[in-house]
Amino acid sequence: MAESKLLEDVRAIMRRQHYSIHTERSYCDWIARYGTFHRMRSREELLKAGAPEVEAFLSHLAEEANVAASTQNQAMNALVFLYKRVLERPLEGRIDAARSTKAPRIPVVLTREEVAAVLPLLDGQAGLIVRLLYGSGLRITEAVRLRILDVDFGYRQITVRSGKGNKDRVTTFPVKLIEPLREHLCRVEAIHSQDVAEGFGEVYLPNALARRAPNSARELKWQYVFPAVHRSPDPRADGKTRRHHVDQSVVNKAIKRAVRLAGIEKRVSAHTFRHSFATHLLERGTDIRTIQALLGHKDVETTRVYTHVLNQPAQGVLSPLDDLL
Repeated sequence: MAESKLLEDVRAIMRRQHYSIHTERSYCDWIARYGTFHRMRSREELLKAGAPEVEAFLSHLAEEANVAASTQNQAMNALVFLYKRVLERPLEGRIDAARSTKAPRIPVVLTREEVAAVLPLLDGQAGLIVRLLYGSGLRITEAVRLRILDVDFGYRQITVRSGKGNKDRVTTFPVKLIEPLREHLCRVEAIHSQDVAEGFGEVYLPNALARRAPNSARELKWQYVFPAVHRSPDPRADGKTRRHHVDQSVVNKAIKRAVRLAGIEKRVSAHTFRHSFATHLLERGTDIRTIQALLGHKDVETTRVYTHVLNQPAQGVLSPLDDLL
């Protein structure tokens, strides 16, 4: 389905309801793919469709596209939003689509030695962000969205606001990052002062804060800890020029390069450092409920995947080859 007035309506409604820009882009992509799959070109064709067409599309994702269950669920949520909030015609009847059977994989985890080999190869903002992924168990989206007021040097903790599931949580702040982050924030303050001097300096504010406290957008405490190099138009504010946070791709490219230079053959991503944070805490004897809270998992069973990492049959088992004289 081509770019249309419908997708403009989707964006407008999602912005009024304070969905994140990432969710907005994801929903628009799924809605467009749904329209393309059924060759529907107009709002009228979408209105004629319903639960059977949604069911067919979701089954296609499971059986032919072989997507993960979480991906299929995201597509389902996008289409439910489309029919209920945008078309104002909620889906009727049960959607009995084939479910994705793609099994969840045991996460890739780096050893302490591998982490120690990679981190020195990362510097600048990317280096600080990766150290927070490993040192505080943050998701990369949470790290790049941190505001200055979210970092508490006194209590040595970081507040993650509107994390996954739109929940806030508090996690640990590595002592080793106190001075490097203080120095970094001095540079951020200088950047912000220059933006203000040039007539800019506003930052995107969550929810209705911008309306309740219109001057907050220029306050230093609301600026991103990891700002982008350049200012850019904000699509959520009619193109108003702001300084957004650094793009995740910058961090991902830095990780890829560092892992290659370190000679590590594992498939490492930004999330690998979060997995390593949890696994290494378990190795040190940290209670799994504590790790669950630090990671922000809704269900402790999600956190238990890291016990599977430690309890693989191969670990601690002496190979028969080593018994040969």
